[in-house]
Amino acid sequence: MPRTQRNDNFIDKTFTVMADILLKILPTNKQAKEAFVYYRDGMSAQADGEYAEAMDNYKKALELEEDPNDRSFIIYNMGLIQASNGEHERALELYHQALDINPRMPQALNNVAVIYHYQGEQLKEAGDSEAAEALYDKAADYWKRAIRLAPNNYIEAQNWLKTTGRSTMDVYF
Repeated sequence: MPRTQRNDNFIDKTFTVMADILLKILPTNKQAKEAFVYYRDGMSAQADGEYAEAMDNYKKALELEEDPNDRSFIIYNMGLIQASNGEHERALELYHQALDINPRMPQALNNVAVIYHYQGEQLKEAGDSEAAEALYDKAADYWKRAIRLAPNNYIEAQNWLKTTGRSTMDVYF
């Protein structure tokens, strides 16, 4: 039984019903519809913390999905799972793959920045201030790109950029 048929959550069931209706009426080919089903099941498994199942579904969706924008979101979600499992290097690889396909993805830019900032914090605590500063600078570059795409988001990053002197850009919401 597909994962989406097992879910007891009202909102998830409603989403599933709406997605199934859209799948039936949208003029897409069978392969694209099948890719979406795997993607949807991957998102459901990910929301439930079933990361191995989610990754399996995302991999199947990637095999079938041809649309570059949709592929970027599948890869991005795979990066989320790797990051939540503490696999930061693998998450960075996946986020960069998603950005190669879709460079206008502020959430991927933000997540890259978050990882670089975290790694900088780790190096700073270990006493390597020079390497930490280099990672902070990389984080700043990615946050600036994300903020340019989504100026109403990432308020904490905007504050960090200003308080550390890494940005003087003014963003007016």
